[in-house]
Amino acid sequence: MTSKIICLLTFITWCASQRPGQYKVPPAKLEAIWPKGLRVSIPDDGFSLFAFHGKLNEEMNGLEAGQWARDITKAKGGRWTFKDGNAKLNIGDKIYFWTYVIKDGLGYRQDDGEWTVTEYVNEDGTPADTSKIPTVTSKPPGSGVTVTSRPPPTPPPPTCQTSQTIVQGFKSVCTGSLIFSEEFEKASLKDLSNWDAEVKFPEQPDYPFNVYMTDGTIKLVDGNLNIVPLLLDEQKHEGSINENLDLSNRCTGQLDTTECVRHASGAQILPPIMTGKITTKNKFNFKFGRVEIRAKLPNGDWLIPELNLEPKDYVYGSRRYESGLMRVAFARGNPSESKTLCGGPLLTDSEPYRSYLMKQKIGIDNWNKEFHNYTLVWKPNGIDLFVDGDLYGSVNPGTGFSASGREHLVPHAGLWNKGTIMAPLDEMFYVSLGLRVGGVHDFPDTPDKPWKNRSSKAMLMFWNARATWQPTWYDANLQVDYVRIYAL
Repeated sequence: MTSKIICLLTFITWCASQRPGQYKVPPAKLEAIWPKGLRVSIPDDGFSLFAFHGKLNEEMNGLEAGQWARDITKAKGGRWTFKDGNAKLNIGDKIYFWTYVIKDGLGYRQDDGEWTVTEYVNEDGTPADTSKIPTVTSKPPGSGVTVTSRPPPTPPPPTCQTSQTIVQGFKSVCTGSLIFSEEFEKASLKDLSNWDAEVKFPEQPDYPFNVYMTDGTIKLVDGNLNIVPLLLDEQKHEGSINENLDLSNRCTGQLDTTECVRHASGAQILPPIMTGKITTKNKFNFKFGRVEIRAKLPNGDWLIPELNLEPKDYVYGSRRYESGLMRVAFARGNPSESKTLCGGPLLTDSEPYRSYLMKQKIGIDNWNKEFHNYTLVWKPNGIDLFVDGDLYGSVNPGTGFSASGREHLVPHAGLWNKGTIMAPLDEMFYVSLGLRVGGVHDFPDTPDKPWKNRSSKAMLMFWNARATWQPTWYDANLQVDYVRIYAL
Protein backbone atom coordinates (compact mmCIF):
# COMPACT_ATOMS: atom_id res chain seq x y z
CA MET A 1 0.00 0.00 0.00
CA THR A 2 1.34 3.41 -0.89
CA SER A 3 2.40 5.59 2.02
CA LYS A 4 -0.23 7.93 3.37
CA ILE A 5 -0.03 11.52 4.47
CA ILE A 6 -1.52 11.29 7.93
CA CYS A 7 -2.86 14.40 9.58
CA LEU A 8 -2.54 14.83 13.33
CA LEU A 9 -5.57 14.60 15.56
CA THR A 10 -5.57 17.73 17.63
CA PHE A 11 -8.42 17.38 20.09
CA ILE A 12 -8.99 13.65 20.54
CA THR A 13 -5.93 12.61 22.48
CA TRP A 14 -6.34 8.89 22.19
CA CYS A 15 -5.63 8.99 18.44
CA ALA A 16 -2.00 10.17 18.74
CA SER A 17 -0.31 7.79 21.15
CA GLN A 18 3.47 7.63 21.08
CA ARG A 19 5.27 4.35 20.72
CA PRO A 20 7.78 4.25 23.59
CA GLY A 21 11.14 2.60 23.09
CA GLN A 22 11.11 3.08 19.33
CA TYR A 23 11.99 6.04 17.13
CA LYS A 24 12.76 9.31 18.92
CA VAL A 25 11.51 12.54 17.39
CA PRO A 26 14.40 15.00 16.71
CA PRO A 27 14.45 18.01 19.06
CA ALA A 28 12.57 20.98 17.67
CA LYS A 29 14.41 24.24 16.99
CA LEU A 30 12.34 27.30 17.96
CA GLU A 31 13.23 30.81 16.84
CA ALA A 32 11.73 34.22 17.61
CA ILE A 33 11.92 36.29 14.43
CA TRP A 34 12.40 40.04 14.57
CA PRO A 35 10.24 42.13 14.51
CA LYS A 36 7.57 39.41 14.75
CA GLY A 37 7.20 35.76 13.98
CA LEU A 38 7.77 32.25 15.32
CA ARG A 39 9.59 29.51 13.44
CA VAL A 40 9.72 25.86 14.53
CA SER A 41 11.66 23.23 12.60
CA ILE A 42 13.19 19.76 12.77
CA PRO A 43 15.64 18.07 10.38
CA ASP A 44 14.11 15.78 7.77
CA ASP A 45 14.53 12.08 8.51
CA GLY A 46 12.23 10.54 5.94
CA PHE A 47 9.03 11.84 7.47
CA SER A 48 5.69 12.12 5.69
CA LEU A 49 4.29 14.65 8.18
CA PHE A 50 5.44 17.00 10.94
CA ALA A 51 3.00 18.65 13.36
CA PHE A 52 3.54 21.35 15.98
CA HIS A 53 1.18 22.20 18.85
CA GLY A 54 2.02 24.91 21.34
CA LYS A 55 0.84 27.66 23.70
CA LEU A 56 2.40 30.95 24.76
CA ASN A 57 3.03 31.52 28.47
CA GLU A 58 0.57 28.79 29.43
CA GLU A 59 1.25 25.12 30.02
CA MET A 60 -0.38 22.58 27.72
CA ASN A 61 -3.25 20.58 29.16
CA GLY A 62 -2.15 17.14 28.05
CA LEU A 63 -2.35 16.75 24.28
CA GLU A 64 -4.62 19.71 23.61
CA ALA A 65 -4.35 21.49 20.28
CA GLY A 66 -3.01 24.71 21.79
CA GLN A 67 -2.76 28.22 20.41
CA TRP A 68 -0.68 26.89 17.53
CA ALA A 69 -1.90 23.68 15.87
CA ARG A 70 -0.49 23.00 12.44
CA ASP A 71 0.27 19.97 10.27
CA ILE A 72 3.16 20.35 7.78
CA THR A 73 3.05 17.94 4.85
CA LYS A 74 6.24 18.84 2.95
CA ALA A 75 9.87 19.45 3.91
CA LYS A 76 11.85 22.35 2.47
CA GLY A 77 15.61 22.67 2.43
CA GLY A 78 16.02 19.47 4.39
CA ARG A 79 13.84 20.63 7.29
CA TRP A 80 10.20 20.45 8.27
CA THR A 81 9.18 23.96 9.24
CA PHE A 82 6.17 25.61 10.83
CA LYS A 83 6.01 29.41 10.82
CA ASP A 84 3.58 31.92 12.28
CA GLY A 85 4.51 35.28 10.80
CA ASN A 86 2.09 37.18 13.05
CA ALA A 87 3.35 35.93 16.41
CA LYS A 88 4.64 38.83 18.54
CA LEU A 89 7.13 37.42 21.04
CA ASN A 90 8.90 39.20 23.86
CA ILE A 91 12.12 38.38 25.68
CA GLY A 92 11.22 36.09 28.57
CA ASP A 93 8.14 34.61 26.91
CA LYS A 94 7.88 30.85 27.26
CA ILE A 95 6.37 28.44 24.76
CA TYR A 96 5.05 25.06 25.89
CA PHE A 97 4.69 22.56 23.06
CA TRP A 98 4.60 19.03 21.71
CA THR A 99 5.54 17.69 18.28
CA TYR A 100 4.52 14.73 16.19
CA VAL A 101 5.95 13.03 13.09
CA ILE A 102 4.97 10.23 10.75
CA LYS A 103 7.86 7.98 9.72
CA ASP A 104 7.47 4.81 7.67
CA GLY A 105 3.72 4.93 8.23
CA LEU A 106 3.94 5.11 12.04
CA GLY A 107 3.36 8.09 14.33
CA TYR A 108 5.79 9.27 17.01
CA ARG A 109 5.35 12.11 19.48
CA GLN A 110 7.66 14.26 21.62
CA ASP A 111 5.88 15.68 24.66
CA ASP A 112 6.48 18.35 27.33
CA GLY A 113 8.55 20.75 25.27
CA GLU A 114 9.48 24.12 26.80
CA TRP A 115 11.36 27.01 25.23
CA THR A 116 12.07 30.53 26.47
CA VAL A 117 12.66 33.53 24.20
CA THR A 118 16.17 34.84 24.95
CA GLU A 119 17.05 36.44 21.62
CA TYR A 120 15.71 37.36 18.21
CA VAL A 121 16.85 36.27 14.76
CA ASN A 122 16.29 37.62 11.29
CA GLU A 123 14.41 35.70 8.62
CA ASP A 124 17.68 34.14 7.46
CA GLY A 125 18.49 32.94 10.97
CA THR A 126 21.24 35.45 11.71
CA PRO A 127 21.09 37.31 15.06
CA ALA A 128 18.83 40.35 14.95
CA ASP A 129 20.02 43.85 15.89
CA THR A 130 18.52 44.08 19.37
CA SER A 131 19.28 47.80 19.53
CA LYS A 132 16.10 48.27 17.55
CA ILE A 133 14.03 46.75 20.34
CA PRO A 134 12.18 49.63 22.06
CA THR A 135 12.85 50.32 25.71
CA VAL A 136 10.99 52.11 28.44
CA THR A 137 12.82 54.56 30.78
CA SER A 138 11.40 55.27 34.22
CA LYS A 139 12.53 56.70 37.59
CA PRO A 140 10.91 55.03 40.59
CA PRO A 141 9.68 57.69 43.05
CA GLY A 142 12.31 58.71 45.63
CA SER A 143 15.00 56.44 44.22
CA GLY A 144 16.95 58.95 42.18
CA VAL A 145 17.83 56.04 39.89
CA THR A 146 16.80 55.77 36.26
CA VAL A 147 15.76 52.25 35.23
CA THR A 148 15.69 51.13 31.62
CA SER A 149 13.56 48.08 30.84
CA ARG A 150 11.77 46.44 27.96
CA PRO A 151 8.00 46.74 27.64
CA PRO A 152 6.04 44.04 29.46
CA PRO A 153 5.09 41.05 27.32
CA THR A 154 1.82 41.42 25.45
CA PRO A 155 0.03 38.28 24.36
CA PRO A 156 -0.31 37.85 20.60
CA PRO A 157 -3.75 37.73 19.05
CA PRO A 158 -5.21 34.23 19.20
CA THR A 159 -4.52 32.10 16.14
CA CYS A 160 -7.48 29.80 16.82
CA GLN A 161 -10.79 30.85 15.34
CA THR A 162 -13.67 29.04 17.00
CA SER A 163 -15.36 26.70 14.54
CA GLN A 164 -19.05 26.12 13.93
CA THR A 165 -18.25 22.45 14.45
CA ILE A 166 -19.31 20.96 17.78
CA VAL A 167 -17.56 17.88 19.19
CA GLN A 168 -19.16 16.03 22.06
CA GLY A 169 -17.09 16.50 25.19
CA PHE A 170 -15.32 19.69 24.05
CA LYS A 171 -16.29 23.31 24.62
CA SER A 172 -14.95 24.45 21.25
CA VAL A 173 -12.62 23.48 18.43
CA CYS A 174 -10.50 25.55 16.06
CA THR A 175 -11.48 26.18 12.47
CA GLY A 176 -9.77 23.74 10.14
CA SER A 177 -8.46 21.47 12.90
CA LEU A 178 -8.48 17.70 12.53
CA ILE A 179 -10.98 16.48 15.10
CA PHE A 180 -11.00 12.77 14.27
CA SER A 181 -8.62 10.46 12.44
CA GLU A 182 -8.54 6.72 11.86
CA GLU A 183 -5.87 5.26 9.60
CA PHE A 184 -6.54 1.58 10.46
CA GLU A 185 -2.85 0.96 11.07
CA LYS A 186 -3.70 -1.57 13.76
CA ALA A 187 -3.02 -5.25 14.32
CA SER A 188 -6.57 -6.42 15.06
CA LEU A 189 -10.16 -5.35 15.59
CA LYS A 190 -9.67 -5.10 19.36
CA ASP A 191 -7.08 -2.36 18.74
CA LEU A 192 -9.66 -0.07 17.09
CA SER A 193 -10.23 2.00 20.21
CA ASN A 194 -12.30 4.59 18.34
CA TRP A 195 -14.91 2.09 17.22
CA ASP A 196 -17.41 -0.51 18.37
CA ALA A 197 -18.64 -3.37 16.19
CA GLU A 198 -22.34 -3.92 15.66
CA VAL A 199 -23.72 -7.36 16.47
CA LYS A 200 -27.40 -7.51 15.59
CA PHE A 201 -30.07 -8.18 12.98
CA PRO A 202 -30.64 -4.85 11.16
CA GLU A 203 -34.30 -4.18 10.62
CA GLN A 204 -36.39 -1.13 9.72
CA PRO A 205 -36.60 0.79 7.59
CA ASP A 206 -34.70 -1.18 4.90
CA TYR A 207 -34.67 -4.75 6.28
CA PRO A 208 -31.45 -5.89 4.59
CA PHE A 209 -30.68 -9.58 4.05
CA ASN A 210 -27.66 -9.71 6.35
CA VAL A 211 -26.83 -10.02 10.03
CA TYR A 212 -24.00 -7.93 11.51
CA MET A 213 -21.43 -10.14 13.23
CA THR A 214 -17.70 -10.03 13.92
CA ASP A 215 -16.88 -13.66 13.10
CA GLY A 216 -14.52 -13.18 10.16
CA THR A 217 -16.45 -10.27 8.69
CA ILE A 218 -14.18 -7.44 9.89
CA LYS A 219 -10.47 -7.56 9.14
CA LEU A 220 -7.47 -5.22 9.11
CA VAL A 221 -5.24 -5.89 6.11
CA ASP A 222 -2.20 -3.79 5.15
CA GLY A 223 -3.54 -0.70 6.86
CA ASN A 224 -7.05 -1.04 5.44
CA LEU A 225 -10.33 -1.95 7.06
CA ASN A 226 -11.93 -4.85 5.17
CA ILE A 227 -15.59 -5.74 5.67
CA VAL A 228 -16.38 -9.11 4.15
CA PRO A 229 -19.73 -10.72 3.20
CA LEU A 230 -19.95 -14.39 4.18
CA LEU A 231 -22.67 -16.99 3.74
CA LEU A 232 -24.20 -17.98 7.07
CA ASP A 233 -24.59 -21.60 5.98
CA GLU A 234 -20.90 -21.82 5.11
CA GLN A 235 -19.71 -20.19 8.34
CA LYS A 236 -22.03 -22.16 10.63
CA HIS A 237 -23.32 -25.30 8.95
CA GLU A 238 -25.62 -26.17 6.10
CA GLY A 239 -29.20 -25.44 6.98
CA SER A 240 -28.38 -22.73 9.53
CA ILE A 241 -30.72 -20.30 7.79
CA ASN A 242 -33.63 -22.53 8.79
CA GLU A 243 -32.74 -22.64 12.48
CA ASN A 244 -32.51 -20.14 15.34
CA LEU A 245 -29.80 -17.59 16.07
CA ASP A 246 -29.48 -15.91 19.46
CA LEU A 247 -27.03 -12.98 19.66
CA SER A 248 -28.18 -11.80 23.09
CA ASN A 249 -24.90 -12.37 24.94
CA ARG A 250 -23.17 -9.82 22.67
CA CYS A 251 -26.02 -8.08 20.86
CA THR A 252 -25.75 -4.33 20.36
CA GLY A 253 -29.40 -4.03 19.38
CA GLN A 254 -32.42 -3.88 21.64
CA LEU A 255 -32.45 -6.95 23.84
CA ASP A 256 -35.46 -9.25 23.87
CA THR A 257 -36.38 -8.20 20.35
CA THR A 258 -35.81 -9.62 16.88
CA GLU A 259 -32.74 -7.37 16.64
CA CYS A 260 -31.03 -9.89 18.94
CA VAL A 261 -32.90 -13.19 18.48
CA ARG A 262 -34.39 -14.73 15.34
CA HIS A 263 -36.31 -17.96 14.89
CA ALA A 264 -36.65 -19.24 11.33
CA SER A 265 -40.07 -20.48 10.28
CA GLY A 266 -41.01 -21.64 6.81
CA ALA A 267 -40.32 -18.91 4.26
CA GLN A 268 -39.10 -16.61 7.04
CA ILE A 269 -35.49 -17.74 7.01
CA LEU A 270 -32.60 -16.17 8.91
CA PRO A 271 -30.62 -13.52 7.05
CA PRO A 272 -28.40 -15.69 4.85
CA ILE A 273 -25.39 -13.32 4.78
CA MET A 274 -23.03 -12.34 7.59
CA THR A 275 -21.39 -8.92 7.22
CA GLY A 276 -19.76 -6.37 9.50
CA LYS A 277 -20.31 -2.84 10.68
CA ILE A 278 -18.36 -0.55 13.03
CA THR A 279 -19.42 2.81 14.45
CA THR A 280 -18.08 5.64 16.61
CA LYS A 281 -21.40 6.05 18.42
CA ASN A 282 -19.95 5.41 21.88
CA LYS A 283 -16.63 7.14 21.18
CA PHE A 284 -17.05 10.18 18.91
CA ASN A 285 -20.07 12.31 17.99
CA PHE A 286 -20.08 15.70 16.31
CA LYS A 287 -22.20 18.29 14.53
CA PHE A 288 -21.02 19.93 11.30
CA GLY A 289 -17.65 19.27 9.73
CA ARG A 290 -15.75 17.95 6.73
CA VAL A 291 -15.71 14.16 6.50
CA GLU A 292 -13.14 12.47 4.25
CA ILE A 293 -13.18 8.71 3.64
CA ARG A 294 -10.79 6.99 1.26
CA ALA A 295 -12.37 3.72 0.28
CA LYS A 296 -12.82 1.04 -2.34
CA LEU A 297 -16.48 0.13 -2.70
CA PRO A 298 -17.69 -3.49 -2.87
CA ASN A 299 -18.14 -5.17 -6.22
CA GLY A 300 -20.93 -7.72 -6.62
CA ASP A 301 -24.65 -8.01 -7.19
CA TRP A 302 -26.93 -6.60 -4.48
CA LEU A 303 -24.08 -5.29 -2.27
CA ILE A 304 -24.41 -1.89 -0.60
CA PRO A 305 -21.55 0.07 1.03
CA GLU A 306 -22.27 1.92 4.25
CA LEU A 307 -20.09 5.01 4.54
CA ASN A 308 -22.54 7.00 6.60
CA LEU A 309 -23.22 9.53 9.30
CA GLU A 310 -25.99 8.35 11.63
CA PRO A 311 -27.91 10.27 14.32
CA LYS A 312 -26.79 9.70 17.89
CA ASP A 313 -30.03 10.34 19.79
CA TYR A 314 -32.87 10.13 17.22
CA VAL A 315 -34.24 13.46 18.42
CA TYR A 316 -36.84 13.55 15.63
CA GLY A 317 -37.80 9.86 15.74
CA SER A 318 -36.20 6.45 15.21
CA ARG A 319 -38.19 5.09 12.26
CA ARG A 320 -38.24 5.76 8.52
CA TYR A 321 -35.13 7.99 8.77
CA GLU A 322 -37.13 10.55 10.75
CA SER A 323 -33.86 11.76 12.31
CA GLY A 324 -31.99 11.48 9.02
CA LEU A 325 -28.91 9.70 7.71
CA MET A 326 -26.12 11.08 5.53
CA ARG A 327 -24.37 8.96 2.93
CA VAL A 328 -20.78 10.05 2.36
CA ALA A 329 -20.64 7.71 -0.62
CA PHE A 330 -22.99 5.11 -2.08
CA ALA A 331 -22.82 2.99 -5.24
CA ARG A 332 -24.62 -0.28 -5.77
CA GLY A 333 -22.37 -3.26 -6.32
CA ASN A 334 -24.14 -4.48 -9.46
CA PRO A 335 -21.89 -3.84 -12.49
CA SER A 336 -24.76 -2.24 -14.41
CA GLU A 337 -25.21 0.36 -11.66
CA SER A 338 -21.78 0.85 -10.12
CA LYS A 339 -20.85 3.75 -12.40
CA THR A 340 -23.40 5.88 -10.52
CA LEU A 341 -22.01 7.45 -7.37
CA CYS A 342 -24.48 8.96 -4.91
CA GLY A 343 -24.11 11.01 -1.76
CA GLY A 344 -26.26 13.13 0.51
CA PRO A 345 -29.06 12.79 3.06
CA LEU A 346 -31.82 10.23 3.44
CA LEU A 347 -34.77 11.77 5.25
CA THR A 348 -37.39 9.12 4.57
CA ASP A 349 -37.49 5.48 3.54
CA SER A 350 -39.80 5.73 0.53
CA GLU A 351 -39.55 7.28 -2.89
CA PRO A 352 -39.69 9.83 -4.35
CA TYR A 353 -38.26 11.82 -1.44
CA ARG A 354 -35.86 9.05 -0.39
CA SER A 355 -33.52 9.85 -3.27
CA TYR A 356 -34.76 13.39 -3.96
CA LEU A 357 -31.91 15.05 -2.04
CA MET A 358 -29.19 12.63 -3.14
CA LYS A 359 -26.62 13.91 -5.64
CA GLN A 360 -25.10 11.78 -8.38
CA LYS A 361 -21.95 11.56 -10.44
CA ILE A 362 -21.61 9.16 -13.36
CA GLY A 363 -18.10 7.76 -13.55
CA ILE A 364 -16.06 6.89 -16.60
CA ASP A 365 -15.46 3.53 -14.93
CA ASN A 366 -17.16 1.69 -12.09
CA TRP A 367 -16.52 3.34 -8.71
CA ASN A 368 -15.69 -0.01 -7.12
CA LYS A 369 -12.65 -0.60 -9.33
CA GLU A 370 -10.23 1.53 -7.29
CA PHE A 371 -9.85 3.57 -4.11
CA HIS A 372 -11.34 7.07 -4.19
CA ASN A 373 -11.48 9.93 -1.72
CA TYR A 374 -15.11 10.63 -0.81
CA THR A 375 -15.87 13.86 1.04
CA LEU A 376 -19.03 15.23 2.63
CA VAL A 377 -18.99 18.79 4.00
CA TRP A 378 -21.83 19.18 6.48
CA LYS A 379 -22.60 22.85 7.16
CA PRO A 380 -25.28 24.71 9.15
CA ASN A 381 -26.83 25.75 5.82
CA GLY A 382 -26.26 22.81 3.49
CA ILE A 383 -24.15 19.88 2.35
CA ASP A 384 -21.42 19.69 -0.30
CA LEU A 385 -20.24 16.43 -1.84
CA PHE A 386 -16.84 15.75 -3.41
CA VAL A 387 -15.03 12.82 -4.96
CA ASP A 388 -11.26 12.97 -5.40
CA GLY A 389 -11.44 16.69 -4.66
CA ASP A 390 -14.07 17.52 -7.29
CA LEU A 391 -17.40 18.98 -6.18
CA TYR A 392 -20.25 17.00 -7.74
CA GLY A 393 -23.25 18.15 -5.77
CA SER A 394 -24.64 20.55 -3.16
CA VAL A 395 -27.75 20.12 -1.03
CA ASN A 396 -29.49 23.38 -0.13
CA PRO A 397 -32.23 23.17 2.51
CA GLY A 398 -33.84 26.37 1.25
CA THR A 399 -36.40 27.45 3.83
CA GLY A 400 -35.95 24.09 5.52
CA PHE A 401 -36.13 20.37 4.81
CA SER A 402 -39.44 20.40 6.66
CA ALA A 403 -40.97 22.56 3.91
CA SER A 404 -39.71 20.44 1.01
CA GLY A 405 -40.63 17.28 2.91
CA ARG A 406 -44.23 18.42 3.27
CA GLU A 407 -44.34 19.26 -0.43
CA HIS A 408 -43.40 15.65 -1.16
CA LEU A 409 -45.90 14.27 1.35
CA VAL A 410 -43.32 12.97 3.79
CA PRO A 411 -45.54 12.03 6.77
CA HIS A 412 -42.99 12.98 9.45
CA ALA A 413 -41.76 16.25 7.90
CA GLY A 414 -43.71 18.23 10.51
CA LEU A 415 -41.44 16.82 13.23
CA TRP A 416 -38.58 18.89 11.82
CA ASN A 417 -40.34 22.22 12.46
CA LYS A 418 -38.87 22.35 15.96
CA GLY A 419 -35.34 22.45 14.56
CA THR A 420 -33.33 24.70 12.26
CA ILE A 421 -33.56 24.77 8.47
CA MET A 422 -31.18 21.77 8.52
CA ALA A 423 -33.46 19.68 10.74
CA PRO A 424 -33.25 16.77 11.18
CA LEU A 425 -29.57 17.17 10.27
CA ASP A 426 -28.87 19.62 13.08
CA GLU A 427 -28.07 17.21 15.90
CA MET A 428 -25.07 15.07 16.86
CA PHE A 429 -24.11 12.33 14.39
CA TYR A 430 -21.52 9.55 14.39
CA VAL A 431 -19.59 7.66 11.70
CA SER A 432 -20.62 4.18 10.59
CA LEU A 433 -18.78 1.88 8.18
CA GLY A 434 -20.44 -1.32 7.07
CA LEU A 435 -21.67 -3.56 4.30
CA ARG A 436 -25.29 -4.40 3.57
CA VAL A 437 -26.96 -6.85 1.23
CA GLY A 438 -30.26 -6.45 -0.59
CA GLY A 439 -33.16 -5.06 1.40
CA VAL A 440 -36.47 -3.60 0.38
CA HIS A 441 -35.67 -0.03 -0.66
CA ASP A 442 -32.25 0.40 -2.28
CA PHE A 443 -32.95 -1.76 -5.35
CA PRO A 444 -36.08 -0.97 -7.34
CA ASP A 445 -37.98 -3.96 -8.72
CA THR A 446 -36.69 -4.97 -12.17
CA PRO A 447 -37.05 -8.15 -14.23
CA ASP A 448 -33.55 -9.34 -13.30
CA LYS A 449 -33.95 -8.80 -9.54
CA PRO A 450 -34.73 -12.10 -7.82
CA TRP A 451 -37.08 -10.66 -5.19
CA LYS A 452 -39.94 -8.20 -4.98
CA ASN A 453 -39.65 -5.43 -2.42
CA ARG A 454 -43.18 -5.89 -1.12
CA SER A 455 -43.02 -9.67 -0.97
CA SER A 456 -43.12 -11.38 2.42
CA LYS A 457 -40.72 -13.95 0.93
CA ALA A 458 -38.17 -11.39 -0.31
CA MET A 459 -35.25 -12.80 1.69
CA LEU A 460 -35.98 -16.39 0.68
CA MET A 461 -36.32 -15.37 -2.99
CA PHE A 462 -32.93 -13.67 -2.78
CA TRP A 463 -31.34 -16.76 -1.19
CA ASN A 464 -32.83 -19.14 -3.74
CA ALA A 465 -31.15 -17.11 -6.52
CA ARG A 466 -27.64 -17.42 -5.03
CA ALA A 467 -26.38 -19.29 -8.09
CA THR A 468 -26.75 -16.04 -10.04
CA TRP A 469 -25.31 -13.53 -7.58
CA GLN A 470 -22.71 -15.45 -5.57
CA PRO A 471 -20.29 -15.81 -8.52
CA THR A 472 -20.23 -12.01 -8.86
CA TRP A 473 -18.78 -11.60 -5.34
CA TYR A 474 -15.15 -12.15 -6.33
CA ASP A 475 -14.20 -8.62 -5.18
CA ALA A 476 -16.96 -8.07 -2.65
CA ASN A 477 -15.12 -6.51 0.30
CA LEU A 478 -15.65 -2.92 1.38
CA GLN A 479 -12.16 -1.53 1.97
CA VAL A 480 -11.51 1.68 3.90
CA ASP A 481 -8.07 3.28 3.94
CA TYR A 482 -8.80 6.13 6.35
CA VAL A 483 -11.45 8.36 7.90
CA ARG A 484 -10.58 11.98 8.70
CA ILE A 485 -12.90 14.66 10.00
CA TYR A 486 -12.03 18.37 10.10
CA ALA A 487 -13.73 21.27 11.81
CA LEU A 488 -15.35 23.81 9.48
